[in-house]
Amino acid sequence: MATQPITLATRTETEQPIQRSIQWGRRIAYWTVFVLMIVLAIIWLLPLLWAFDTALKPEAETTAVPISWLASHFTLDAFISTLQTSNLLHWYFNSTLTSGVISILVVLLGSMAAFAFSRVPFRGRSILFWIILAGLMVPGQILIVPLFAQMQTFHLVDTYWGIILPQVASPLAVFIFKQYFDGIPRELEEAALLDGSNRWRIYWQIWMPLSRPAIAAVAIFTFVISWNNFLWPFIVISSNDLTTLPVGLSTIQTSFGIRYAQIMATALLGGIPVLIVFLFFQRQIVEGIAGTGLKE
Repeated sequence: MATQPITLATRTETEQPIQRSIQWGRRIAYWTVFVLMIVLAIIWLLPLLWAFDTALKPEAETTAVPISWLASHFTLDAFISTLQTSNLLHWYFNSTLTSGVISILVVLLGSMAAFAFSRVPFRGRSILFWIILAGLMVPGQILIVPLFAQMQTFHLVDTYWGIILPQVASPLAVFIFKQYFDGIPRELEEAALLDGSNRWRIYWQIWMPLSRPAIAAVAIFTFVISWNNFLWPFIVISSNDLTTLPVGLSTIQTSFGIRYAQIMATALLGGIPVLIVFLFFQRQIVEGIAGTGLKE
């Protein structure tokens, strides 16, 4: 019995249903993921929207039953009262100062250490690098007592430096910079050495300009983490003049009691700088984490 030869037309007719099913499967997967992301975004935004709604309500309506998103009228009294009855602007200054200095020092020291691990050969380099990375697995709460003892020894308790110095050591910054530096071609370093450049000049004039995405990512992450740090400033600071924003927010909540509108207004005012940083520098954050430098 003769078999029918497979022609191009027959093959095309056979492949078309398969291609259509693949396309439909991809569309279904795409829209499923899209809808799931929308749902997760709404879930993430609901607490923030509720905080805004509560802060704009009159204080008497924040505890009304049944709970409602709508108010008889919206007002800025909670924000005005927070600014008038607290040292919020001074807390902003303290948090900006300490977080800014911490970010600069972390970028400088972390990049220097990473450059040494990436480009300077010395005995025990790999072991020392893994020891530093092991610091990522140590909870910060374990170090509270020895750090406080050190600050007392150096008479840095209740000072700006007492807040700053313990937060400067960052194994994560060393790791990110090293991974980035490892991706930069060695030909650039060899050419610079032939031109008579020393290690410091190579690091400062070549490696650092090429590592701007990593610098931005490390600086932003460090700034946000130090800005939100409550435990260490709360322990090492007792003076009201040195109070940072998270510590100050806890005192406002205690003094306001159940004044939910003022509590929400204060929390929103405290989170605005971090939100602005993420909105304006999210591209740099992604590039710094995902990028590995120039490819050889």
